[in-house]
Amino acid sequence: MSEAPHGAPIKTPGQLIAAVIAGFAVPIIIIILLAYYVDNSTRTGAGTDGLSDAAVDARTAPLAKVDIRDANAPRVYKTGEEVYKAVCSACHASGAAGAPKFTNAGDWAARIAAGFDTLWHNALTGKGAMPARGGTSPDDYSDYEIGLAVAYMANNAGAKFEDPPKPVPGQPAAGPAGASGAAAASGTEAASGATPASGAEGASGAAGAQAAAAMAAMANVPQSAAPASGAAQSADASQAGKALYQQVCQACHAAGVLNAPKFGDKEAWAARLKDPIDTVYNYALHGKGAMPPKGGSNASDADVKAAVDYMVNAAK
Repeated sequence: MSEAPHGAPIKTPGQLIAAVIAGFAVPIIIIILLAYYVDNSTRTGAGTDGLSDAAVDARTAPLAKVDIRDANAPRVYKTGEEVYKAVCSACHASGAAGAPKFTNAGDWAARIAAGFDTLWHNALTGKGAMPARGGTSPDDYSDYEIGLAVAYMANNAGAKFEDPPKPVPGQPAAGPAGASGAAAASGTEAASGATPASGAEGASGAAGAQAAAAMAAMANVPQSAAPASGAAQSADASQAGKALYQQVCQACHAAGVLNAPKFGDKEAWAARLKDPIDTVYNYALHGKGAMPPKGGSNASDADVKAAVDYMVNAAK
C-alpha cells in the first residue's frame, strides 16, 4: 500500500507574500486595538483622577496659611447674626447642653429678666457648659461682637435690648457693666440687694458686676509718671502704700473680687503669706492670675511693696 503525496499550502509566490504580511500585520492590529481599548476603559475607573490638577493641589496644600492684616486698618465688625451663625448656633440652634434655644421665648425669659449686662458677661466669661466667648478668642471676635450676638439672640426671643456701644478707636472698649454707662453703679446696686429674677442668676449678676467694676477701675487707673532713676524713696512708706492701695489695689482687694485676698481678711491672706514676703512682692510686681503687673499702674517698685505691706499689716 502506498501513501498519497502531501501538498504544501503555499504553492505560489503571491501566497507566500500574503502569508508573511498577514503574520506581521494581524498581531500589530490586535495590539493597537487592545491598547486603545485599555486606555479608554480605565479612564472612569477608581483612582484614575489621582493625578488631576485638583487632586495634586489638595495633596500638596500647606498645613497652615499666613493671614496678613494691616494693623492700622479700621476693623470691620461682624453683625450679631453673623457671629450667631458662626459660633453660637452650634448649641443655641438646637438647645444642646442646656443652652436656651434660639427664638424660644420660654427658654430665654429668665435670662432676659437678668438683664443684658449679665447675659453679656456670662457670654464673655462662660457659664455652665458654655465656654468663655463660645470657645473663641478676642482675636476672633471682640467683646463688642459677642455683645451684638447676645442682643441678636435675646431680641429674637422677645427682648428689646439695644446693641452695645460701638468701640471708638483710641478709647477703651465698654464692657458688660459699661454698656449701661455705670460699671460702679451696677456693682453698687447688686451689693445693695436689688431683687434679681432668680437667686442663681442674681448671684451670678452680682459677681459679674463686681468683676466688671473691678476691671473697669483697673483700666482707668491714673498712670503717674515713674520716678526718675536714683530718686529717693517716699519719706513715709506707710502713707505711700496706703495711697497706692486706695488708688489702685482696692478695685479688687476691697471686695475680694477676681479671687483677690480681701483687705483685712486674715484667713485669705494667711494662705498667701505661707510664701516668703519676697514671693508676695514678686506677685504684686509682675502679676499673678487675673492681677496685672503692679495692678495695672506704673508705680515704683518701692511703692508697690509698700502697698503690699499696708495690706499685709491690715490682715494681722
